[in-house]
Amino acid sequence: MTILVTGAAGFIGYSVAFSLLERGDRVVGVDNVNNYYEVQLKEARLARLNQHDDFRFVRADVGDPSAMRDIAAEFGPFKRIVHLAAQAGVRYSLENPMAYIESNLVGHACVLELCRHTEGFEHLVYGSSSSVYGGNANVPFSTEHRVDRPISLYAATKAADELMSHAYSHLYDVPQTGLRYFTVYGPWGRPDMALFRFTDAILNDRPIRVFNYGDMRRDFTYIDDVVDGTLRALDRPLFRSNRHPPHRVFNLGNNRAESLLDVIDVLEETLGRKAEKRLEPIQPGDVPETYADISAAAREIGYAPKTTVKEGIPRFVDWFREYHGC
Repeated sequence: MTILVTGAAGFIGYSVAFSLLERGDRVVGVDNVNNYYEVQLKEARLARLNQHDDFRFVRADVGDPSAMRDIAAEFGPFKRIVHLAAQAGVRYSLENPMAYIESNLVGHACVLELCRHTEGFEHLVYGSSSSVYGGNANVPFSTEHRVDRPISLYAATKAADELMSHAYSHLYDVPQTGLRYFTVYGPWGRPDMALFRFTDAILNDRPIRVFNYGDMRRDFTYIDDVVDGTLRALDRPLFRSNRHPPHRVFNLGNNRAESLLDVIDVLEETLGRKAEKRLEPIQPGDVPETYADISAAAREIGYAPKTTVKEGIPRFVDWFREYHGC
């Protein structure tokens, strides 16, 4: 089967595409390779994917409907799609809101239209985010909780994507699964994420910025567990039943909220160096705690994360040192 993976040069998109290829699928990857963070890292991910004979890459914007139609005409039809292309980052949405409208909303709509007009389409799996829970104080976050009170534009676009997907499933019977990812980390990760920034700063004798004066908890989820959950969802499409359209949403987290200061302790121990911490107030759009209730994903697709931060952080550091030669 040929599977379309959007955002294939990104962290999760690359990792999902790589695993699909390793298990024997053919993959067409799409990405505009923008400069939100260093392009060199994205190109290095693509170079690894391009080593597979069953991978094809198209440099294009998912928000361009004609480009998406051309890709489907040349390489498709695609009966299954993993849509992970998006403008990421809560804080960057304060600086460049239009990037989120164009990528996350227009791009998602273009993918939905592609699915809608593909005869015999089977399943769209798309990336959502734990950010949709906004300032929810009830933990762990459940897919039964409200998500209509976002505190960042990034979160608002992801919640809107879920609503758009529900509408397309209801109107056109497009089978879909949305995955709310929780603080994903690991080898080939994003430089704008805390663990990557902390590691880089500590190894280069720079202070690290610790927000909310260290009183932060995150459900750190290792990339291999996220990929496993994504593929499990992809392989289990659903169908309309009675009054319910073929659309569902799962949390993919580690089912454990880790203290940020404890995570820094593990990182310091792994690196063999102490960090100089600059304690600062919480940033606009941030939340003090994320914690995933994964019971629905466990029940319906067998999702069971296995990697603790004490196992995952050393693996990430090993990759970081090798990639940067330090």
